[in-house]
Amino acid sequence: MNFALTNEQEAVRKMVRSFVDKEIMPYIQEWDEKGHFERGILKRLSELELMGVCIPEKYGGSGMDYNTLAIVCDELERGDTAFRTAVSVHTGLNSMTLLQWGNEFQKEKYLVPQARGEKIGAFGLTEPGAGSDVASITTTARRVGNEYILNGSKTWISLCDVADHFLIFAYTDKDKKHRGISCFIVERTFPGVTTRAIKGKLGIRAGNTGEVFLEDVRVPAENLLGEEGEGFKIAMSALDNGRFTVAAGACGLIQACLEASLKYCHERETFGKKIGQHQLVQQMIAKMVAGLESSRLLTYRVGWLKNNGQRCTRETSLAKWFACDAAFNAAVDAVQIHGAYGYSNEYPVERYMRNAKAPVIYEGTREIHTLMQAEYALGYRMDKPLRRTLPAWPFEE
Repeated sequence: MNFALTNEQEAVRKMVRSFVDKEIMPYIQEWDEKGHFERGILKRLSELELMGVCIPEKYGGSGMDYNTLAIVCDELERGDTAFRTAVSVHTGLNSMTLLQWGNEFQKEKYLVPQARGEKIGAFGLTEPGAGSDVASITTTARRVGNEYILNGSKTWISLCDVADHFLIFAYTDKDKKHRGISCFIVERTFPGVTTRAIKGKLGIRAGNTGEVFLEDVRVPAENLLGEEGEGFKIAMSALDNGRFTVAAGACGLIQACLEASLKYCHERETFGKKIGQHQLVQQMIAKMVAGLESSRLLTYRVGWLKNNGQRCTRETSLAKWFACDAAFNAAVDAVQIHGAYGYSNEYPVERYMRNAKAPVIYEGTREIHTLMQAEYALGYRMDKPLRRTLPAWPFEE
């Protein structure tokens, strides 16, 4: 086992960290307060060739390995969850799904401009009455000649007002339950597509999240991703990639909590000594360190498995569950370490705590992942081979 990052990975980490320090950290409090999503960050990430970091060069990407994507997400979330979420959705949920399931026509038309950052991709699975229970979606797709007519709505869709392309999941045959779900590439410009942002969120206020409405949207049959009825498998494999990036981002949030807490421990004094000298404060610091190191190891193991072309649904679930819980616990402790000041936005830890809650819920609640891990251990759950797999790294050009 080799736990060392390559020189290229170290260079990417240094570059993204510098970018975050210069272009996100000085402005994020204001963006968060105003609920403003700064689209210019996506443009800058595109210029740095980070919107398709793990997409093969022949499809417009940088051709780096999957753990380099984890490093990018780790460092972006150290700045704010909103921008890691943007990369998670655009790259992890959308572009990597096109890479795995798309045909050459779809890859050239949609994946290439997304990998270059010229177009932005989003992912439309969740509905008002369907979250973890995917089979409860009500969006429908009816075949008429060489088109499908889509009707329905999606909610809690990141980048809803920003994305150019959406992966939309809809029933083509309701009688087959989850085996009747299909996936479609839907362009924002298709007549009948509208979006609306959700306001008043607890956290990730600097991110764009909202609803997508589909009213008699005509989608060319060539925009069917995979085959009819394969939508559920496509969604679950997409979530493997999304959860990987969420776990990586959680590492960055723990890092941010640790950095802020260490700084405050060396500044604040109580009872005649620095608060870092109090043992119960040290206990909270120690838990952050343990959570960070464990989470990164679990996350990088998933990246290693992806690099080697191995399916890793179980390992990804564990990494996402553990890292997101560790991040939320770190954020709560960071606020506690800061005392009353932690309760105000004079310090960033209150934002960290608000942001840390969402990843515990989305892309599989911690309760869902708890059940998954138990079912794997008991032998009730087994992963079957998929018709299409994510390419191993190094990519064949």
